[in-house]
Amino acid sequence: MKAILMTAAGDPDVLKYQDIQEPEISEATQLKVKLQASGINPVDTKIRRNGVFYNQPLPAVLGCDGAGVVVETGKDVSQFKVGDNVWFCHGGLGREQGNYAEYTVLDQRWVSLSPKTFSFIEAAAAPLVLITAWGALFERGGLQAGQTVLIHAGAGGVGHVAIQLAKLKGAKVITTVSSAQKADFVKSLGADKAIIYTQNSFANAVNELTGGKGADLVFDTVGAAVFKESIAVTAHFGRLVTLLDPGELNLSEARLRNLLIGFELMLTPMLRDLPDARDKHIEILKQCAQWADKGLLKLHVSKQLPLQEAAEAHKLIEAGHTCGKIVLSV
Repeated sequence: MKAILMTAAGDPDVLKYQDIQEPEISEATQLKVKLQASGINPVDTKIRRNGVFYNQPLPAVLGCDGAGVVVETGKDVSQFKVGDNVWFCHGGLGREQGNYAEYTVLDQRWVSLSPKTFSFIEAAAAPLVLITAWGALFERGGLQAGQTVLIHAGAGGVGHVAIQLAKLKGAKVITTVSSAQKADFVKSLGADKAIIYTQNSFANAVNELTGGKGADLVFDTVGAAVFKESIAVTAHFGRLVTLLDPGELNLSEARLRNLLIGFELMLTPMLRDLPDARDKHIEILKQCAQWADKGLLKLHVSKQLPLQEAAEAHKLIEAGHTCGKIVLSV
């Protein structure tokens, strides 16, 4: 089968379109899936640049997110049948095969039926960002109806689904974006206020919008500088959740505000082999599929490229300011 191989750690040109052996079912509870699309996430570019998570030899097939059709089932598979459309976040970290490929094999436990209303392209864009946003908002962030949440980079892959999940919860959503065009985009998703951070200080804007109180929850998807500035716009006794390492900071103001600071890395259950936590991820995908099929949840794909152009997709991600997601069609 055709696949994209990461042949070394480095620039996008280490990704090679090659023939490799097609995977086969080796356990009774496994499925074989003919992949139709694979989502691209920033973690893919970080692994490509820095190396895989496991002490495994290269080459490796990257890509955590996949969507496709079940073409074969193990003898003990009870939840799926040949012909089912499925989506999942599995592999791509350097141990199990990722989804930049034509086929994959994985246990039925880590698979969910994809939304009936989503194309394969939309379905492949979704799992990692949905699980990430859910974990940050609801599990780490404890977001409740009526609260105010500040979501940074609301037009991005995680941000644009976080806005929708927060609105489904009944929260008021403030978000930051880089342009007027993106402000219109996030408002179409339900954001109550969009701050164009290239024109105004987001901290001043948030404090003005909240009467100086700050947001009950701040969700940082950007990094250290934004995390630092966000402390002063998180309400007293509020929560500040980040996807990234904020570095060494003076946390005296956070302490005075009695903030809860949380980290969200949805890959932890895969990296640390925590099956019960991964089960929760499947429940998230099932709930999100229901919302999608009711028209309450949308995935925005800004760019679709063929599998053989994975290197170009990585370049686009690393250039920054992507609106929504980039997906490889297989």
